[in-house]
Amino acid sequence: MSMRGMSNKKRPTALVTGGSRGIGLELAREFARNGHDLVLVARNAADLHLAANKLEEDYGCSVTTFAIDLTADQAPVELFRLLEAKDTQIDVLVNNAGSGNYGPFADSDLDKQLDMLRVNILSLTALTRLFLPGMVERGSGRILNVASLAAYFSSGPNWSSYVASKHYVLAFTRGLAKELSGSGVSITLLSPGPTATDFVRQADIGASRVYRWLPKVTPANVARAAYIATMAGRFAVVPGIINKLLAFLGELPPRGIAQTVFAFLLRGNAEVKV
Repeated sequence: MSMRGMSNKKRPTALVTGGSRGIGLELAREFARNGHDLVLVARNAADLHLAANKLEEDYGCSVTTFAIDLTADQAPVELFRLLEAKDTQIDVLVNNAGSGNYGPFADSDLDKQLDMLRVNILSLTALTRLFLPGMVERGSGRILNVASLAAYFSSGPNWSSYVASKHYVLAFTRGLAKELSGSGVSITLLSPGPTATDFVRQADIGASRVYRWLPKVTPANVARAAYIATMAGRFAVVPGIINKLLAFLGELPPRGIAQTVFAFLLRGNAEVKV
């Protein structure tokens, strides 16, 4: 864990989980570029250190880093208490950390499945519950929950628990958006489609049709669209025209058609696994 000195200026602070690389790092850049100090959370302390140094050098912001594994049951509470002890007010919460696991569920690694659900669902929920009351009390704040284009489809064969976890993020964010109406606090759902990040390798989906055929939006463009939507208080952002169309079609009845299309786009991995 690294604690860097916070700025004395009254700058808003954005907390970004999974903020050391990929979309999370690009989101951190967007907030830093637009006058925010940062709190970055990720598992790898070395990656965090490199990211923080570069962000401070490029944007003159203050960066606090925490090397915390969000699969641990008490990690969200630990993070909240550490920031509370430093009297660090979080003005924007970015729940970006997440993982995926592709393949037949019956053959999957149970520990990996449970860790994925802890990060994608439990950690996101806990962090939102911990930081939201302060925002509501102040009458201002922003929350950005990172889901996936997969959240708009009824199911994903060979990706069953991952898609279900992102369905949760969609439903959770949609419900909270209604609860927070008129509070001065808004919550935004980011649903990226195919994006060139380490997630593709980690989730083992790089050979799937969705990643081979569909155009990829860069992490920087995803982050820019997400930042604009978040600060404008919009509920949902799906970067990329084709991704917007797929998200729209994914929720149209009959849902079985969308499920078949999604399953077709995900094929490819099973054939190349060894």
